[in-house]
Amino acid sequence: MTDHAVLGEEIAFQGANAEWIEGFYARPLGRTARGSVVVIHHMPGYDEATKEIALRFARHGYGALMPNLYFREAPTAAPDDAAAIARAQGGVPDARLLGDVGGAREYLLHQPAANGKSAVIGYCSGGRQAFLAGCELPFDAVVDCYGAFVVNQPPSESPMKVSAVIDRASKLTGPVLGLFGNDDSYPGPEEVNALDAELTELNKPHEFHRYDGAGHAFFNTAAPSYRPEAAKDAWGHIFRFFDTYLGA
Repeated sequence: MTDHAVLGEEIAFQGANAEWIEGFYARPLGRTARGSVVVIHHMPGYDEATKEIALRFARHGYGALMPNLYFREAPTAAPDDAAAIARAQGGVPDARLLGDVGGAREYLLHQPAANGKSAVIGYCSGGRQAFLAGCELPFDAVVDCYGAFVVNQPPSESPMKVSAVIDRASKLTGPVLGLFGNDDSYPGPEEVNALDAELTELNKPHEFHRYDGAGHAFFNTAAPSYRPEAAKDAWGHIFRFFDTYLGA
């Protein structure tokens, strides 16, 4: 069901190492039982575009919480500035990321209307982080929106000091939905093919959808990379996926 009245607000919750961090929490008003979605923002950061994504999930009946992954580095900086600081430091450490996402999941599941089901979705660098979280935390569903460096290591010139995570795929506890642009380079089609093959080999439930004429960040309405037709179709797959695994 869509078009719920919703509330979106900045909150504080406990992330990695029980540290209090900032997050954007969006939820439908009322106490109808609902699934929970942890939203992982893209590399450009904790911005209005990804807050709108959290609100969109709330309008569809889900509780959604987006942690500010750069809060420790730059609690008062503008999103672009905070992202630049985090990028210069090599990105968010994986252990901290898992603690923050795990804390967001726990926060959502302890809300009065939560139905006990949870999913994680991420965009850009968040796609890789969502896949990692799905391997290490007990999510019921995982959505990877064009996450790079799941299969391949970053190139040597990349500021991102992260590692591929495909070796953890056997630990996935929920099905994976992958959404990719065929014109993307990070991840390129060959990386998507390799991930598809690995999940098939491991007998992990997954479905991938790929879009011609779309590159990286085709969901981002604020960027020239936005591709409305691809994004509209991909949103349909996301909501069908969540209706199946989180409850409509």
